[in-house]
Amino acid sequence: MRPGNRKVAVAGVALSDCGRVDDTTPYALHAQAARRALADAGLDRALVDGFASAGLGTLAPVEVAEYLGLRPTWVDSTSVGGSTWEVMAAHAVDAIAAGHANAVLLVYGSTARADIRAGRRTGNLSFGARGPLQFEVPYGHTLIAKYAMAARRHMIEHGTTIEQLAQVAVQARANAALNPEAMFRDPITVDDVLSGPMIADPFTKLHCCIRSDGGAAVLLVAEEYVRDCRTAPVWILGTGEHLSHATMSEWPDFTISPAAVSGRLAFERAGVRPAEIDFAEIYDAFTYMTLVTLEDLGFCAKGEGGAFVEKGRLLVSGDLPVNTDGGGLSAQHPGMRGLFLLVEAVRQLRGEAGERQVRRPGGELPHLGVASGTGGWFCSSGTVVLGR
Repeated sequence: MRPGNRKVAVAGVALSDCGRVDDTTPYALHAQAARRALADAGLDRALVDGFASAGLGTLAPVEVAEYLGLRPTWVDSTSVGGSTWEVMAAHAVDAIAAGHANAVLLVYGSTARADIRAGRRTGNLSFGARGPLQFEVPYGHTLIAKYAMAARRHMIEHGTTIEQLAQVAVQARANAALNPEAMFRDPITVDDVLSGPMIADPFTKLHCCIRSDGGAAVLLVAEEYVRDCRTAPVWILGTGEHLSHATMSEWPDFTISPAAVSGRLAFERAGVRPAEIDFAEIYDAFTYMTLVTLEDLGFCAKGEGGAFVEKGRLLVSGDLPVNTDGGGLSAQHPGMRGLFLLVEAVRQLRGEAGERQVRRPGGELPHLGVASGTGGWFCSSGTVVLGR
């Protein structure tokens, strides 16, 4: 296949041990996820000539590549928060299509929870106070406060209710109940969400993601290597990325996320419409992220997200299953969770999701899925459309 025209498939996906992992290092979680993804694909490590990683090491991803015994000729260390992995996937697809790499491994691992419990780090309220952030951080404008303020603006402008936001958490937990790898599986109700301790108005505790340990890996390959894989390919059909703002004062509209641009680009490049998508994996550090991203990806009109998430639409059995593994609200959230979205999307398209498997009417496996990651405080977005 002539470079520039090569299709790109996901050949292998895997998670490391996740949840409560007190006796290991983030490097070890990277390695565990990477070995499992290669085993999933049935391909040898020697094939990997591209590597993408962020968030670990003084020279990320050089230290991680060395730890894994890799000497890549193509590398990406893009770091834009939770959307990092969707953006990296987009870059890897372009590189493989152009012939600059044949097999790119994306890998992540974090012991965020264990580090806090052991006193190796503390909880951070912001990403720092230098540069543009110096005008916000000294006044108590924390990370969660930014999301909370955006959620309140949506409530004021569009009449979204706190009960509707709570439905996102309730349905994520119901999906997690079907996932043996999820950290929290006990059912919750809207009243449980509303009655929890206030974290940042209007968010109570269950509106916020959990803190876990864990890692993930995804192996992307050129189409000519698919025949050597153990698993059926899942194709990357289209990608999009977008940067919105760094400071809240430069965000034109708190009710529009950068997924409005990345999603449009991904769907256009894939040649599909939102109505054709069978399920969505959406970054959900907070309930509002799910709701507003659904609007911005085109699954409902702006301002209608509150009504859309009601009546069980997001359940595995719902009209549009969302965060089928339980998401960051219930399954796992070890930091930059975007790579977990891709793993779950691939498992769904392969039909490997067990009790939480999405089915089309008539019982057929899904044809199309979308993974959309968000970084910072709606600062960045990456969207990937996948199909089988």
